[in-house]
Amino acid sequence: MPKDTTYVSLTPDADGRYPYTAEDDAVWGALYTRQMDFLPGKVAPEYLSGVDQLGLTAGKTPQVADIDAKLHALTGAGAHGVAAIIPPSQFYDLLSQRKFPVATFLRRREHMDYIEEPDLFHEVFGHCPMLTNHAYADFIEGFGKAAKALGKGYSWHMFRLFWFTVEFGMIRTFDGLRAYGAGIVSSPAEAAHATGGEALMQDFDLPTMFRTPYRIDIVQPTYFVIDSFEQLASTLSADFKALIDDAKSKGDLPALFETKEAS
Repeated sequence: MPKDTTYVSLTPDADGRYPYTAEDDAVWGALYTRQMDFLPGKVAPEYLSGVDQLGLTAGKTPQVADIDAKLHALTGAGAHGVAAIIPPSQFYDLLSQRKFPVATFLRRREHMDYIEEPDLFHEVFGHCPMLTNHAYADFIEGFGKAAKALGKGYSWHMFRLFWFTVEFGMIRTFDGLRAYGAGIVSSPAEAAHATGGEALMQDFDLPTMFRTPYRIDIVQPTYFVIDSFEQLASTLSADFKALIDDAKSKGDLPALFETKEAS
């Protein structure tokens, strides 16, 4: 889908609250209800616990200020409202402060199934519940610090780590494979694909991940699976610079999707 440039950023009031309308509440409620009806048995229990701890419901569009306060009390994490897509430097800086950047506009009805730019539903429903988990929040903060320290030359490869964990991560549980990545839990098509038994599941492996290309506009052909969120946090001790340098020298693995032709 071509990028929709008609969405405009919202201006908060003096208390940091955004002027969501009755239509916004209706769209949020429809999205929330659809996903919560579909996700049980497909997502990590820590995610569903996070939804409960944050008090997310179908009745009202959540306010970033409320989510921020609840996360701070639970794990010392936070949510920071931003207009839309932000530069990598600002993105990594916020993560390094244990704060997740949250786009504050909400999609319209014609984009219920897919929107190219992340919106409030993707950010709050998709990302914020997992930030109630201490090990996961530790990973977010440490990832931001590592990416910030490595700088621009390593940014693209570091985002692959983010993509295959925070956005599209899977985890082994006693009840089988479950999703925790925001791109899965906030998308009905992605959730169905990731948990349908046909997608390729790979063990979590940093060298492989740094060499794996992806596309943002398709359901993912492969997912990386962690054993625990503590395992995810433990990767922060890795030498990311050496691993990425090695990945650059070896080149990308063959893509598991059709590449776009240059226009």
